[in-house]
Amino acid sequence: MAQANGDAPKITLYTNHACPWAHRAHIVLKELGLKYDEVIIDLNTPREPWYLKINPRGLVPAINFNGEIITESGVVATFLADAYPSHIVPTGGNPQDALARARINFFVDTWFSKVGSFWFQILKAEASEEQEKLSSDFVAAVTKEIEPLLADASPFFGGSSKVTLAEALTAPFILRVYALTKNGLMPKSVVEGLDALPNFSKWAREVIKQESVTYIWDEERNVTSMKNRIEKMKAAAKAS
Repeated sequence: MAQANGDAPKITLYTNHACPWAHRAHIVLKELGLKYDEVIIDLNTPREPWYLKINPRGLVPAINFNGEIITESGVVATFLADAYPSHIVPTGGNPQDALARARINFFVDTWFSKVGSFWFQILKAEASEEQEKLSSDFVAAVTKEIEPLLADASPFFGGSSKVTLAEALTAPFILRVYALTKNGLMPKSVVEGLDALPNFSKWAREVIKQESVTYIWDEERNVTSMKNRIEKMKAAAKAS
């Protein structure tokens, strides 16, 4: 267990279960078997002064780790993985582990720099023609950029038999792509296109059924929340 490296840490996680960025921290905590207290932050109202003292940016997640405040989802996830060496990411000081870590970092960067913005653009699109065009572009980008990087997934990134940091940092968004498509907020062609990719489809379907990914996931609530958010954004755009 992660706690074997010393006394169990005192962790308070400031989060919101509808936030995919905060979801990243939940996955890592679950994979490491770390216990934590949870404080839900309402993202639909202005942040209260007490929380802005913890995180002046007002974002989630943030953690209080033995009295130290750590913010930003990627930083939180990586800190926890580094503090408690495990299957999530290699931490040894040798070229082989450094290469594995670099490949994980490149995969995550590729997802967010090359394909990660498409799904939200699809949701915001007004016309069905625009949605279909963006959906086609999204699948094409995944085909070009992500599919080759999953050639050795078995079933997880880099041939790992367990969830790695590559999955922990991308799974919340992949889970939402499938859920939003299933619930009609995105064209069916999105998942149809992704399912045609042998590497990605096998990997993604395995990722989104992991307990560490699903244990805080409420599909109905998250889909409703996203639908309301998009409707408000579209109404505000029309009013401006």
